[in-house]
Amino acid sequence: MRLPNGYGSVYKLSGKRRKPFIVKKTLGYHVDYDSGKSVRDDMIIGYAETKAEGLQMLANYNNNPYDVKASNMTFKDLYEEWSERAYKTASEATISADKAAFNACEPLHNKTFINLKAKDFQYLFDTTDKNHPTMRKMKILISKMYKYAMKYDYVSKDYSEFIDISEYKDKNPNQYNRQKFTDEEVKTLWEHQDNSICQTVLMLIYSGVRVNELLNLKKENVHLEERYFDVVASKTKSGIRKVPIAEKVFQFYKSRFEDTDSEYLIHRSNGEQYKYDNYYKKHFLPLMEQLGMNHTPHCCRYTCSSMMHKAEIRETIRKKILGHSQDLINKTYTQLDIDEIVSAINLI
Repeated sequence: MRLPNGYGSVYKLSGKRRKPFIVKKTLGYHVDYDSGKSVRDDMIIGYAETKAEGLQMLANYNNNPYDVKASNMTFKDLYEEWSERAYKTASEATISADKAAFNACEPLHNKTFINLKAKDFQYLFDTTDKNHPTMRKMKILISKMYKYAMKYDYVSKDYSEFIDISEYKDKNPNQYNRQKFTDEEVKTLWEHQDNSICQTVLMLIYSGVRVNELLNLKKENVHLEERYFDVVASKTKSGIRKVPIAEKVFQFYKSRFEDTDSEYLIHRSNGEQYKYDNYYKKHFLPLMEQLGMNHTPHCCRYTCSSMMHKAEIRETIRKKILGHSQDLINKTYTQLDIDEIVSAINLI
């Protein structure tokens, strides 16, 4: 039976194939300027095991045309297309978190995105060995991808909203004690202040910055004379701030500022920047084991907050230093502000 003009075609390809029938649709024509001939622009809708199946695919497409690109797009393809746009304006911390979440979704990478359903995503989360914080980042990433896919009509339904990780809230096999350093532990750190890693821990405790904020800190953003440094990239918008340098740890900043030509304040022996995993696994954890302590770098931030509270520093000042308050976005610091936060940090 001859198909109507413009309807499309189904025909068998040569050779031995699992799906030998190709389903095509002509979208139009263009002129080949080398030959001067008119050339047909065909779109491949798919492949079928039988001609009847191919005709059904063609009929389905003609009844409800869809984006063939989207129909063949894998989870990995969509991530790459989405991230190319999203990462142009995202912070380094956000990009790092999204990349780690994508790697954790590896079982889905080669699956066609529009064919994934709620049960497929739930199975991934039910069988993964990742802890709850990582699972939360995975869910956030999938939600971002669905938002993008719906914006460009690749899908019509967002299955990320049905992912349930509530039962895994206590799933954290690598969990460490997230409590503040005790006064005795801080005293022990000071007793080992000749140790360069001890110094970085004390710098974290007496500034309240996130570990990546310190590892990403460039010397050009450190103002020794004024006793503060600028955090120019952070996990949150309110994290972009000026952080005071406490007098107790000032010498640690000064010695690192002057030690090499590295652009980073905290750097490896060759002058290159520390990556979090390298710093955490090869330096921070061994130090904690050596000193008999059980903490993560985030405990330093918690300790700073606790010490400022104990010193009765006003909440507004604590939020300025820690970068917690949303009303600090785009705030212009005056010299009075800087003097105030420097004076406050010297109370702990």
